[in-house]
Formats: sequence, C-alpha cells, structure tokens
Amino acid sequence: MPLHVPPAPAPALRSVLAALGSPLAVREARTPALRSVQGPLSAELPLPVHVMDQIVPSGSAPYTRLAGWRFLIRSGERAVAAADSVLTPDGWTFSHFFEGPYLDSTEQALRQAESMGPHFQPRLLSVPELYMLTLWLHGDPQADAATGTPQPSDVLVPLAPAPPGIAAHRPRQVADLLPVLTLRLTPAPLLDSPAA
Repeated sequence: MPLHVPPAPAPALRSVLAALGSPLAVREARTPALRSVQGPLSAELPLPVHVMDQIVPSGSAPYTRLAGWRFLIRSGERAVAAADSVLTPDGWTFSHFFEGPYLDSTEQALRQAESMGPHFQPRLLSVPELYMLTLWLHGDPQADAATGTPQPSDVLVPLAPAPPGIAAHRPRQVADLLPVLTLRLTPAPLLDSPAA
C-alpha cells in the first residue's frame, strides 16, 4: 500500500476508544448506523484534519492549522461512522461521532490514492468558506502530520459533495487547484452605482 497513514497521538485514539466503549456516548450520537450496529467496533485510519483558514493570493502557500484527528469507525469490513478528536488545553479529547456522504467519499478517495503510485501521507484538508473537504496527499510520507502547508506538488482529491464547479474525486495538484479556490474565495469587486 503506497499510503503512509500517520499514527495519531495516543491520547486522541484513547479518547475515541473510550467514547466507543461508552454506551451513553454511542446512544446519544446522531449516527443511526452507529447506534444500530451489532458486534465490535474499531477506530481505524487516523487522518489529521487541517483547516485552511485563509488562501493568500500570489501563489504563496495557504495558511492551515491542525484542527483534530478523524478516525473511521468500522464494524467488520464496513465503515459505519467517523469520530473526531480535538486538542483542548487539557489534551486530546473526543469531540463527536458522525456519518454522512463524506464517510463513503473518504473511503473512495483513499482507495483512489492507493492506486496512484507514488508514496503519500494522507491528511484531510477542510476549506470551511467553501464547505469543502479534500483528501490531501502530502508528498513527504515521513513529515510530521500535525504541521505543514499544502505544497504545490501535493495532491488534493475533493470529496463529494464538492462545491459547484469543482469535480469530486478528481485528483489535482495543489498548484492547479489553489488558483480555482482563490478565485472562488476572492470577493467580487463592488460595482459603482450609476450616477443619479
């Protein structure tokens, strides 16, 4: 497998496993699939979730920050939910369980990435202003997964549902997709109002 899935911080994993072991946390989760599953559950494929808070023009690297770690929750061979762990002043803590289209889309993008050939470190990159989530394939598999910014040669795979005009599951280098994102996030100039 060419992907080098980075290890999550042990306290982040422990927080998710503790939530999975808590009947109250699972029962109160807004994830019908998680509540109805029979049998053991496991937390797998930890992916660091980075957030792109600002895109800077002129081809500079965008500003990103680590927002947490996401784990796919599996029942047997099937992902039934995901769980996020976030860093607080007291350390890593469980945030929430969820399901929805990004779950299947993430698995599909990971399968796609495995067949791409070169070695990558998978991460998730969120662009909140566009309601967009991508699988970020970082070109340095040994890099610290908690730091860094998307490099021009890194690959982004937009997850479905993607914003209008951006094709889901079409891998693109950061250098190619970043100008599209910049254009989408740049406010349109105000038109002068006609003279009265």
